[in-house]
Amino acid sequence: MLNLSKWAGDKMLAIRVQFKPLGKRYYFGTSGLDVKDKTAVIVNTVRGIELGFCVGESFDLKEEDLTSELKDIVRIANEEDLNAYQKNKSAEPSIIEKTKYYVKQNNLEMKILEAEYTLDCSKLIIYFEAEGRVDFRELVKNLAEEYHTRIELRQVGSRDGAKVFGGIGPCGLVVCCQTFITQFDNVSVKMAKNQNLSLNPVKISGNCGKLLCCINYENDLYTELRKYAPDTGDIVETETGPAKVLSCDVLNRNLKVKYINEDNQFGYLKLDDVKFVRSMDKKNKEEDLNNADSL
Repeated sequence: MLNLSKWAGDKMLAIRVQFKPLGKRYYFGTSGLDVKDKTAVIVNTVRGIELGFCVGESFDLKEEDLTSELKDIVRIANEEDLNAYQKNKSAEPSIIEKTKYYVKQNNLEMKILEAEYTLDCSKLIIYFEAEGRVDFRELVKNLAEEYHTRIELRQVGSRDGAKVFGGIGPCGLVVCCQTFITQFDNVSVKMAKNQNLSLNPVKISGNCGKLLCCINYENDLYTELRKYAPDTGDIVETETGPAKVLSCDVLNRNLKVKYINEDNQFGYLKLDDVKFVRSMDKKNKEEDLNNADSL
């Protein structure tokens, strides 16, 4: 039976464990074992007994940082465990092909992505992508008769599907989800607007059809810079009179404005040259940009 980790005060020694390359990392208590980076360990998960690999070094984990109960590592993997793990991995390609055969036989609209056994082969988990709900009951029966174990089919999103197949992104490099992303973060159109990116879906979408993950990388910086910059449509006071902001490049600290005078001339300014900002929507937005520490 699995022993739960004991907390020393509000902290305990833990380590991150990963079950597949670039997969999500989970916290486990070290159980007093001498584990370090890349140590193969046996753990008990909701799916069953699994073999995973430690990532990084052990660290003090605060109880307040957990969202669920922390489990201990059962033991360090031995040679028998590693042989079983490799045997299971070598069987996965043939399982995927066999599953695709049964999918076609049952006329199911689904794309098979991955297959994996738990370490003791008590469960076979198959991941697939589909546009809607799929009645795969007959498929489960076929697979259970073929492999004589418990079958679990899991539907995943298009991002997970793109991560399996990989490819080249619009930047010309291998997609991030196949190089370093271990967990997908939320990306929104608001982030793209915040960075003045084109809202053309073709330009801001990845191979998965969803918004590019990289839009999230610099969003915090843009958000911080925009706190001290005028918005499009704001009225700014300049040395030559009031002007309406047409666009704002917060990284280079440049403004394109239209002067409010008889000539309605256009001009370009530095944020340092702007003294005050008045919001056009009357939200009482008034910032002294010359005194802003972030500029």
